[in-house]
Amino acid sequence: MRRRGLLGLFSIAMALPPVVLAAQQNARPASQERMPRIGFIAPGSQENSQGLLDAFREGLSGLGREEVSHPVILDRWADGKAERLPDIAEELIGSEIDLLLTVGTPATLAARSATSRIPVVFVGVGDPVGQGIVNSLARPGRNVTGLTLDSLDLITLRLQLLQELVQKLSRLAVIVRNDPGLEQRLLDIRRIAGRMGFKTREFEAPTGQALGLAFRWLVNDRSDAVYLASGPLGPAKRAEIIALAGKVRIPAIYPTRAFPAAGGLLSCGTDEKDLFRRAATIVDKVLNGARPAELAVEQPTKFELVINLKTAKALGLTVPQSILARADEVIE
Repeated sequence: MRRRGLLGLFSIAMALPPVVLAAQQNARPASQERMPRIGFIAPGSQENSQGLLDAFREGLSGLGREEVSHPVILDRWADGKAERLPDIAEELIGSEIDLLLTVGTPATLAARSATSRIPVVFVGVGDPVGQGIVNSLARPGRNVTGLTLDSLDLITLRLQLLQELVQKLSRLAVIVRNDPGLEQRLLDIRRIAGRMGFKTREFEAPTGQALGLAFRWLVNDRSDAVYLASGPLGPAKRAEIIALAGKVRIPAIYPTRAFPAAGGLLSCGTDEKDLFRRAATIVDKVLNGARPAELAVEQPTKFELVINLKTAKALGLTVPQSILARADEVIE
């Protein structure tokens, strides 16, 4: 009976189609399934930017992925050394990753140069079209998509805040570095400011010496306020800019809350943690088979307003109630 039973099972197995046999042979317990692998590239330090990665993880956790399909994240930090980004991208690509998540323009450019095959999702690129990262926001057309850092709404909001805060604003100094995507950003600021009835003058300050000269020039130019249009800056550079603005007693608006926290007047910027939580949804779509070329690049929709009342008082400014009522944080 036992011999006949074995022969019967053998006969059934021989009768199964080859595809079914292969599927049975390759089947593994769920615990042994390969988890997706995401390479994370950030230009800054883990100490300063860990919160962004945590927000991304939080976004992933809320998508209902089973434990077996939850991605493994290989995080790499350039610690402010942009020259390291191409090597980091190459190293991650050689680590059998399924997707690259990049922070900012330099890291995204490094990833795009390193691969045209592995999907790339970026967070916080200023001008992805102007940089040649995507063909258009609506139809990226390549292996790259993601979320931009700025939007026309954000520029408009910053200029409106300055207009409310500074009476009779007519001349605005715009300070920039030689950041990627700079040209389009300046065109947008210039156009919106003109529509609102005041003039802009740009001062490019890639170095500390140039920054000091820019503040002297903008005083001579009788600027009424300063708009800092550069991307992320380290603590030392932030402190230098805040000190220069305080010395010449000119109101300035900054891109991130780190500036008013360090003594700057006010900031209005993208809620970066919200961007990273939203990036998790895009990543999830790609891991489920969506093509980055067909996923529209998204823009920020949530902004943070922070104001330092102590600095406003030192500048002799009275902050309107309309601004205080909208502030996410007021530093006194």
